[in-house]
Amino acid sequence: MKTIFHPATQRGFASRGWLNSHHSFSFSQYYDPAKMNFGLLRVLNDDDVAKGMGFGTHGHDNMEIVSIPLSGALKHNDSTGREAIIKQGDVQIMSAGSGIQHSEYNKSSTESVQFLQIWVIPKELNITPRYEQKTFNESDKKNKFLTVVSPEKDGNNIWINQDAYFSMANLDTGFQIDYQLHNQKNGVYIFLLEGEIEAENQLLKRRDALGVYETESISINAKTESKVLLIEVPMA
Repeated sequence: MKTIFHPATQRGFASRGWLNSHHSFSFSQYYDPAKMNFGLLRVLNDDDVAKGMGFGTHGHDNMEIVSIPLSGALKHNDSTGREAIIKQGDVQIMSAGSGIQHSEYNKSSTESVQFLQIWVIPKELNITPRYEQKTFNESDKKNKFLTVVSPEKDGNNIWINQDAYFSMANLDTGFQIDYQLHNQKNGVYIFLLEGEIEAENQLLKRRDALGVYETESISINAKTESKVLLIEVPMA
């Protein structure tokens, strides 16, 4: 087993006034050659968008883009004609494929919105752009991992154009849980949303992350009530 620890305090940071963004990996003007990616996980941005503000229309191609609202709601528009609202409890994916234009704005005029923007390098290039979102119940994450994104088109999660799996859990204090990797060639990026956990002998606090690879499973022990996001991706 190999691990790499990314403390929250060592993430990149950018502020545009209306946007405060912490970058787990090199992004925009933040560059760290040691933090270009974790396997095929390319971007994990922790964004806070001011009331009524947001990202104007811009383009992407050949990237799997997952958005997970943590509080508030985002208004989404894209060149496929899709208009949607995503809020806490939802997970959204956009396969940019051969090219897509989109915008995202904070729907609220009174409070900020917090969300994760996550990019995964796709398995197949230049597919037809697509969009999907799904609401997941918090009760289904209670002391167990709920798969919210996977390459399996079974209708219980959101499909991604990659052999990647996103799983979320809400853990009680003292609860221990194991996670079995779907493929031994994959790695898992543990991102702690809230709380405090110990994972493979490493203590993680809020927004800390731990990459784990060359293993079949990982073990997590919640030191306090905790919310955990796991991103399993191919390492090459």
